[in-house]
Amino acid sequence: MRLAKYLALTGLCSRRAATRFIRDGRINIDGRIANHIDTISLDKDQRQCLQVILFDGEPIAAIESPHYYAFHKPVGIDSRLLPDNPASLIHFLPPTPRLYPVGRLDKDSHGLLLLTNDGELTQRLMHPSFAHKKHYLVQVNRPLDDDFCQLMAQGVSYKDITTLPCTVAATGEDRFSITLTQGLNRQIRRMSQALGYQVIDLKRVAIESLQLGDLAAGEMRPLTATEITALKG
Repeated sequence: MRLAKYLALTGLCSRRAATRFIRDGRINIDGRIANHIDTISLDKDQRQCLQVILFDGEPIAAIESPHYYAFHKPVGIDSRLLPDNPASLIHFLPPTPRLYPVGRLDKDSHGLLLLTNDGELTQRLMHPSFAHKKHYLVQVNRPLDDDFCQLMAQGVSYKDITTLPCTVAATGEDRFSITLTQGLNRQIRRMSQALGYQVIDLKRVAIESLQLGDLAAGEMRPLTATEITALKG
């Protein structure tokens, strides 16, 4: 098995992050710095690597059984896993299994985060080529112009970026829903700002077929078998 795939299966990180860790010399295998062509062997249970692998000098755990949770991130919580930051998402997570968010929500936004230790699924959902859909409900600081939804939907330019076409619909005088297939940093806020609006509330309510539903802020729940199958489909 390729080393990067094994690292993802242990729940350490996504496949993409594993590639970065190897590139940056943070992975050590059998007493030497790992490289991208390294492969590993597993024990008879297909969980433990037979080589000694370290990440930043610390042993890497065996492959965990996969776990999947929906979490309602509150406003003010940082999606990054930073133990020294009291506002970090890490303080909402159990010590085991080790869970990681699939993508992020900025600190001022709230709503659905998918948490998992399945590095393969994380890679699939995060890679731009899969263009997975994320659905948001947004409130801005003034009534929408007649052409606002059309302009947002066709793609908005800011800095040196032009966003991809998306689906937008007005849901109130100063509110709209939007479905994106991109994951640019603070994308909806910057798109709105480019058209002269300030976002005052942003809530993610769905990732692909997974719905936030009535899950309360700060709460998490395990995904059903049907939800997991749909995300992997």
